[in-house]
Amino acid sequence: MFLSQAKGPDGGLQVIFRDEAGARIVPGAGSVHALALEAADTARPLADLIAARGPGEGVDLPALAAAGRLLPPITHPDPAHLHITGTGLTHLGSASARDAMHAKLTAGVETLTDSMKMFRMGLDGGRPEAGQIGAQPEWFYKGNGHVAIAPGAPLTAPGFAEDGGEEPELAGIYVIASDGTPCRLGFALGNEFSDHVTERVNYLWLAHSKLRCASFGPEIRLGPCPGDVRGTSRIRRGGAVIWEKPFLSGEANMSHTLANLEHHHFKYALFRQPGDVHVHMFGTATLSFADGVKTEAGDVFEIEAPDFGLPLTNPLAFEGDAGIAQVTQL
Repeated sequence: MFLSQAKGPDGGLQVIFRDEAGARIVPGAGSVHALALEAADTARPLADLIAARGPGEGVDLPALAAAGRLLPPITHPDPAHLHITGTGLTHLGSASARDAMHAKLTAGVETLTDSMKMFRMGLDGGRPEAGQIGAQPEWFYKGNGHVAIAPGAPLTAPGFAEDGGEEPELAGIYVIASDGTPCRLGFALGNEFSDHVTERVNYLWLAHSKLRCASFGPEIRLGPCPGDVRGTSRIRRGGAVIWEKPFLSGEANMSHTLANLEHHHFKYALFRQPGDVHVHMFGTATLSFADGVKTEAGDVFEIEAPDFGLPLTNPLAFEGDAGIAQVTQL
């Protein structure tokens, strides 16, 4: 079962539910955020709330995507209360791509880089027994709802960016109930768009490289995440595929459990504010940058996995140079 959002013919927001019977509008839902909060605060499964609203009008979801009417599958009335975050070095094999970027002065030396140390911590302690706390992952902040880009819309790198590269990931989608309990709706495809050239200069610039827009969806797969997720990430230029590679996710392909990664995000009271939305990216082991690809404006990123509904597609754009940020003294 899947949830998504689209612009209606009148410009209003439509919530769309899709199952084996097809895609249809959820009558009177208002938004996925409102529907999820109702489920969280009444302790009712989302699927039950949707069923109780009765059958809605059928829609052609691929046609809505082609028309550019799809929205991020969850939004917040105040974008400042939607948080986009992520964890890295979580997938088996991911350290090799990251460490290749960071290993300069240590080349040929037996000492592990900080990236490899972090990855090793995940291998050794990222899958704790139930009721135990495992190793902390690498964690980063991307932004709030102002940088959430709709499926099909451009991922735009700022004028000072050195690069604009895709990261095909799974994103956990959460709302915080009135009592402060984090509640997971499900999972969506995500493009954790980053500046890998900036990151390569010095890993302490990782925080800078992650402050970019991101896209996720088009659909939220309701319920738990499959253990073994297999998808494909590709880049098209002028309609032709210039790079394509399979990507793996799900706990079978990770050094951390999802529960451990969720704990190390939501252990902070800051991230348990009632009504807030969280989109948390869980990492990847597959980057075109690691294969030497230099992206260009107009390239189109495509991320797909059969278990997660429609593919996530976004073109790449670059802003012009905005110059030096000016601060006004009050």
